[in-house]
This record gives sequence, C-alpha cells and structure tokens, in this order.
Amino acid sequence: MGISTEGAYRAGASVVHVHFRDQRPGMGHLPSWDPEVARAVGYCIKRRCPDIIINMTTGTIGSDGPLGGAPLGPTAGPIACLDAMLPDMAAMNAGSLNYLKANSDGTWAWPPMLFDNPVPKVKTMIDAMTERNIIPECECFDSGIVRSISMYQKVGMLKKPFQVSFVMGVASGMPAKPEWLPLLVNELPPQTNWQVIAIGRREVWPLLNRCLQLGGNVRTGLEDTFYLPDGKKANSNEELIASLVKLVRENGKEPCTTAEARISFGLSEDRKPKSVLISSKI
Repeated sequence: MGISTEGAYRAGASVVHVHFRDQRPGMGHLPSWDPEVARAVGYCIKRRCPDIIINMTTGTIGSDGPLGGAPLGPTAGPIACLDAMLPDMAAMNAGSLNYLKANSDGTWAWPPMLFDNPVPKVKTMIDAMTERNIIPECECFDSGIVRSISMYQKVGMLKKPFQVSFVMGVASGMPAKPEWLPLLVNELPPQTNWQVIAIGRREVWPLLNRCLQLGGNVRTGLEDTFYLPDGKKANSNEELIASLVKLVRENGKEPCTTAEARISFGLSEDRKPKSVLISSKI
C-alpha cells in the first residue's frame, strides 16, 4: 500500500483513497474492518508520503459478514478504523442503490444486492467524521443521491467543508456520460467542491476530460479502471495518475500540490483529525 501510494504521489496525486483488505491467504478480495489493519496501512502511507491527504473508505453493505463491517457492524466497524487511521477525509456514502449488473446472456453478474445507506446510517457516519475533524467525501451513485446533499444541509446534518463525488459508470447508477455532468453540477449547493469518479474502460477518459473543462477535481486508479487512454491495460496506479496529469495539462491546468489541495478542501491546522490514545502492535 505504501509503495503504491508513493508511486501515485510521485506521478502527481495529492490524495490517496484507501480500502482495507482481508490479510488471510486467499481472502484478499474481501474487505477488512480490523482497526489494526487500518492503523498499519496508515503508518505505511504516512512513512512514505507524510504530506499526502488520506481519504479512507467507510462503505458497508448489509449488517453482517465482511461486507457489513464485521465483527463490529456497518457503522461501528468503519468508525473503529477511522479512530485507528485518523485520515484527513473519509468517503461518506450518501444514499442507497440497487447494485446490479447483467451479463450478455441475460443472467445476473452477481446476486442483486442493495448498497444500503439509509438516512440514519448516513447521519451516524457524518456525525462520526465531524467529531473527529474528518472531512466527508459524499459519494453519489445516482442523481437522486446528488439532490439529497442539499437536503442534508437544509436539515443540519451536513455542514461545510465537504466534497461531493459523482460516481459514474456503475451499471445501475449514473452512466459515464460527459453530457450528464452539467446537469449534475447544477444540482449541487453553491460553492461545492466536487469531483468525478469514472468507472469503466474507454468512456472514463472523455468523462474526466469534461470534468476538467467544468472545473471539477479528478480521480483515477485501479479501483475505477484498468485501462489507459490508448486502451492498453495499466500496470499500476502510478501509470493511471501519470495519464491523468497529462490530461490535466492538456486542459491548461496544473495538478494541485498537497498544500494547495489542503487549502481547497478546508484542511486547515484546526481541522487536523483529533488524536486518540491508541496502542499499536506494528
């Protein structure tokens, strides 16, 4: 994890989005919500890239098992990892989605599942982040979820600073179509920091290009796509970031330094994650 982050950082990334995986042999496809794993990953990243902005996943599905935040549960598991890692930002899944994909032969690619993020769960995660001075990254998989952000603000659940991420390309969510972006941006509260998370293959790069034209932030990595703009398969996050930096410069812009990114996100000195007394066995 630290080596992969360092490569992406050298290529121009100012933020790293982190998932934790089960460390047992043959189980790496499953998430881990073990605070010791989160602590070890944070240590490795900070040792190699001390000033990079760390953005931690908190996404859980269901109420039990590895996808559901086991053994602590769908909110307590991620919150324990927040306490162990103390990231600068954390993904805050802003609404529910039927997470589906159909094969060409008319069968489901996996059993239909609900990515469940009801309002009480959303509020619990926002409150946990606020208490720890961690900035929420509101991940929106569908247009109705985008529109919910203003309602969360209206009822006092969500306060600035935060970032909104349009997750585009999931088969049952928003498509990875550049023409959708102006409509989505118009649904955001004024002066909102936003980015595109583009999932797919060739469609990823025109979408990221349109995002840059509209003034958004951009993200890429092997979680989102395996393919470079020329259609070749990427070997690393570093390769993908290098291609994205090239696209940024083709649009007459420069990648933010980590210091500039911290200012943009509102990560001032008084918003550093609050320290907690923890023991470590790294």
